[in-house]
Amino acid sequence: MTEQNKPAQDENKLIAERRSKLANIRENCDANGHPNKFDRKDYAADIQAAHSHKDKETLEAETEMFSIAGRVMAKRGPFLVLQDMTGRIQAYAEKTVQKDIKARWGLLDIGDIIGVTGTLHKSGKGDLYVNMNDYHLLTKSLRPLPEKFHGLSDVETKYRQRYVDLIINEETRNTFKIRSKIVDGIRKFLTDRDFMEVETPMLQTIPGGATAKPFKTFHNALDIEMFMRIAPELYLKRLVVGGFEKVFEINRNFRNEGLSTRHNPEFTMIEFYQAYADYNDLMNLTEDMLRTLAEDVMGTSVIRNTVRNAEGEVTEEKFYDFGQPFTRLSMVDAILKYGNDLDESVLRNPEENLDALKAMAKQVGVKETEASKVWGAGKYICEIFEEVAEHMLDQPTFITEYPWEVSPLARRNDENPFITDRFEFFVGGRELANGFSELNDAEDQATRFKKQVEEKDAGDDEAMHFDEDYIQALEYGLPPTAGEGIGIDRLVMLFTDSPTIKDVILFPHMRPIAE
Repeated sequence: MTEQNKPAQDENKLIAERRSKLANIRENCDANGHPNKFDRKDYAADIQAAHSHKDKETLEAETEMFSIAGRVMAKRGPFLVLQDMTGRIQAYAEKTVQKDIKARWGLLDIGDIIGVTGTLHKSGKGDLYVNMNDYHLLTKSLRPLPEKFHGLSDVETKYRQRYVDLIINEETRNTFKIRSKIVDGIRKFLTDRDFMEVETPMLQTIPGGATAKPFKTFHNALDIEMFMRIAPELYLKRLVVGGFEKVFEINRNFRNEGLSTRHNPEFTMIEFYQAYADYNDLMNLTEDMLRTLAEDVMGTSVIRNTVRNAEGEVTEEKFYDFGQPFTRLSMVDAILKYGNDLDESVLRNPEENLDALKAMAKQVGVKETEASKVWGAGKYICEIFEEVAEHMLDQPTFITEYPWEVSPLARRNDENPFITDRFEFFVGGRELANGFSELNDAEDQATRFKKQVEEKDAGDDEAMHFDEDYIQALEYGLPPTAGEGIGIDRLVMLFTDSPTIKDVILFPHMRPIAE
């Protein structure tokens, strides 16, 4: 047998032994010995918090009965370490109990799920334990748990078998607890300000609300092609037209694009819209909301992140201060701040200097494509920004004054029609949010949709479709409105110091394993 095959052979042997135990249990144990339900009344963390301060003599004098249940994570002589959803606590099996367990179940294995009722005591080392006065095997684990998480065959296993990751890795469990608190915090923040939570279609006949490539499907009964939504934006603004002046949706979006440390084809966003507000109001609201989330969820306004090299070693620590006022910088000002001696006159007057702007884009590394043949000055400005400035936006920063050409749903600025009243929010070089004063001019919106169609015909798969029904909705009248979307996954990555989006999505999409 080769060394490579030995772990698999050992695992198969253990599985066979456990299956044999299970067969014996089924044959020889009645329901009382292997019940389908156990009345668990107490949790590990609650017991530890309420009783760990008591001394051994005090606990031995008490007669209160505790009922716990969980997975066996370790065996230390007569002690079993049980893990439930809140933490860990020990159970103690005296010799007669050990003999009974062996006779009934052939000994317990790591991973088995048991229920225990008994009095509470403290070991000589000062650890709390529940005496096993009454005990039940609730679920037999047929597969052995890895002794250490790093004993798994490869790093991707924790994403493909998240259930094992969650059993073994406390850090993973904490990440998803923080994620849940972030979502709850966002919901509370908005509902406290009279926003109404709504639901809009995930299956759409026209994908809209963002520039992205959609997933296609087919509805047999209706005999039409449909799309998984790339954003709920156009439906949420229809609701504002209808009179719901403050709405939000915590939603799943689907974009048929690549996988990376920051991209998953299925992801979660919060989108919210407020009538009689503009993009400045939403920047203020966003700053307040993120500061509140940091303090309430993480207990501090300073978020710590680590920078790692290709081997996973920490090379630098960064601290993002949400307690300080966020920087606000226009796109052109950001380019000038981080670009190396770029011509300001070209950037300030891009339409009059389109050839010079194209040369500048080439100079900083923007690649020419088939789609770039129809780019205007605004698209080139945006591409230059992404090359020279975006990754430099470390501390919390709002970038404003996006060109109208890359903002097909945003309202033009009153003083400079080349730009829109739009912002994106960045931390650590990552975009977390996008918001703007909504375009409520039906004729202007139709013109921009036509521009998007031209780009799609030129080969841009991410360009928007023309949505006639949305134009009709605007013709009924959309009040002055501001809207925003925040990427929940990226926000959780930031708060939990997670290097990849796979770490904050319970079941991320993975490439198939090669046969």
